[in-house]
Order: sequence, then C-alpha cells, then structure tokens
Amino acid sequence: MSRAIETSIFTEMTELARRTGAINLGQGVPDLPSPPALLKDVSEAVLAGENQYPPAVGAPALRTAVAAHQLRRYGLTYDPDGEVLVTTGATEALASALLALAGPGDDVLTLDPCYDAYPAGARLAGARLVTVPLTLDGDRFALDPDALCAAVTPRTRLLVLNTPHNPTGTVLSPAELGAVAELACERDLTVVTDEVYEHLTYDGLPHVPVASLPGMRERTVTISSAGKTFSVTGWKVGWVTGPARLVATVASVKQFLTYASGTPYQAAIARALDAVEPWAAALRETLLAGRDLLGEGLTAAGLRPYRAEAGYFVQADVRPWGYDGDDAGYRFCRELPERGGVVAIPTSAFRQATPDPAPWLVRFSFCRRADSLREAVARLATASEGGAPAREA
Repeated sequence: MSRAIETSIFTEMTELARRTGAINLGQGVPDLPSPPALLKDVSEAVLAGENQYPPAVGAPALRTAVAAHQLRRYGLTYDPDGEVLVTTGATEALASALLALAGPGDDVLTLDPCYDAYPAGARLAGARLVTVPLTLDGDRFALDPDALCAAVTPRTRLLVLNTPHNPTGTVLSPAELGAVAELACERDLTVVTDEVYEHLTYDGLPHVPVASLPGMRERTVTISSAGKTFSVTGWKVGWVTGPARLVATVASVKQFLTYASGTPYQAAIARALDAVEPWAAALRETLLAGRDLLGEGLTAAGLRPYRAEAGYFVQADVRPWGYDGDDAGYRFCRELPERGGVVAIPTSAFRQATPDPAPWLVRFSFCRRADSLREAVARLATASEGGAPAREA
C-alpha cells in the first residue's frame, strides 16, 4: 500500500517565492561564485573523458586529498585506502551511516532542531530518534550537557553531532565538545558528525572536529562535503573519514545506494581541496558581510536576530511583528511573501520536540549576493512600516 507524502515546507516556500516574486531567503542554495580554477578543472576533466564510474570508494586522488586536508587542518591521520570514503554528497553519507550503524531497537541521539535528513535516516534504519534541545543562551544557542547525558538510554547506539550547526548557526564550544566526548567514551557510543560548514565559521571561532579529542578518533565517523565550501551544492560530492572498521561498514551500505558518482567533479575537487585555505578565507569574508547586512536589516525592521557563528543562516524572533503562539513561525513565513516580498523558513520545520519550545523562530539565509540581500532588507523595512513591497521581475 502506498502512502502519500506531505509537501514539505521547503517546497511550499519555494513555490510561494516563484508565485509572488519574493526573494527566497529560505533555502541554503548559494548564488555566490565558485573558484574559477575549480570550474576550469571540471570542464577539462569532462572533455578529457573522465566520465565513467569511479571506484566505489571514490577516486584515489580525492581520497588522498581528503586525508591530507584532515591532517593539515586538524592533525588527524587517515589512510586514504580504507579510512576515507567518497559519497554522493553529505546526505548520502549520513543515510549510509545511519543505515549501517543503527537498526530496529536502537536509539539515535541528536540535537534539536536538526537537519531533516536525520529523522528520515533514523526512520529508514528502523531506529528511534531521540533529541536534546539546544537552548537559547543570550544571543546564541547552547548545548546542555546534563540534558544530553540524561537522554542516553541502554538502547542508545549512535550520537549524530552537527557542528557548525544547521539551522541555528551555533559552533559548539570546547567545553560543550568535551562534554560530548566524555559522554561518548563513558557510554561507549559511536559518533557520526556532520561538519559540512567546517570552513565557514565567523568571528575567529575555530571548528574543532570531535574526532580530534582524546579517545574519539576510533569511535567517530566524520562527514563533510564540497558543496558549501566551494559553492557547488549541485555537484553532490561528500566524504566520510574514520577508523577502517566503521568506514567499511558505511561503505557496505553506500555501494547499494548510488554505487559511485561524479567522476569529473571528484577529480577537480581533489585539486581544489589541496588549495582550499585562501578560497575559504575569502568566502568567509563574503558570507560574514552578508550575515551582518541581513542581521542589521532584521533588527532595523523590528525583528530580533540571534548570532550566527557559522554557516548560511540567521535565526530571528518574529514576535515583535505580532506573531505568537504555537504556529507563529509558520504563519509568519506563509504571510511574509505577500507582506514583505521575502521568503524564510520556520525553524519549527526542523524541530522534533513537541511542543516546540520556540515556535516563533524563523530561519533566514544570507548566502546570497549583496544586492539581493540589500533588496530583501529594504523590503522588510517597508513591510515593518506597513507598506507594500516591490516584486522581483
């Protein structure tokens, strides 16, 4: 018997943007440029005939580049032959890890709110997703180590950790990461980490992989990808690093999902990853300017933004515009395209907890060109004053 699947809020908001001409600040799809050398390299790879299946575990050059990246940035040593696996984006890596490492009767622990692939992957594995809410702490979101510890049960098998975090934009502090590592070691948990925003942290905050903490390398599967780092989200090239026994288990599932993909992209990304630092530094500056522009605009429009320490997104409290109650974020986002000519996503769409402790939070993206962000800010200002926004052509 087939089951209907509800239209997601992301699809709904994208259609609203199309229909109303609103500026879409809902999804994390950058319209920023990619490295010219990377685009040249992938074109040359296609024309050179690198268009057939790569090895199921990934092109050797990319696996070597990933291992070198982990050593260079974090001091983590991985063998490209056995401890690195290339995947069709980070989402496939997450799905493969959840299917491989959890099953019926297991609990999978993660933070709330969370990327929607986490609950979906847990359901596919037949496991139960257990969430621990990030709490508002001043102008950022914080982990409560006691709540995390209390959520562990005898059935807990996996801890899925996302830092830098989507959708809140928080970067877990050294103390928070230390608490995670201590808990994982004490309770013998396997940790799967989603680190796709590893290069996009702001205000001098470093990204520290939990695998680099004492006792964690041998129990951690680390996931990242090229999409966010190089503004090529459509290429879908990700990777897994970890101890050989865990990577082999993940690979045993991955081979039956896509087997392999993206041969010319893998070849080009291998070269780009070796020279990622100057590119990433420039991209951070661009995104930081966009973050500040949007945050100042939200404040000027009467909304309250929270600090985005990393990634593409800023959270905002919409209660100052009169939206309150359990459906505040959804009502705001469904009315904003007409009222303000801008599209956002309710943070409740990422929540697993019921009831939502902060239904008035809304996520705006700032991975857009400066002119688009300035226009969005102008529209929000007009809407806050009761005027009618302009529409995109």
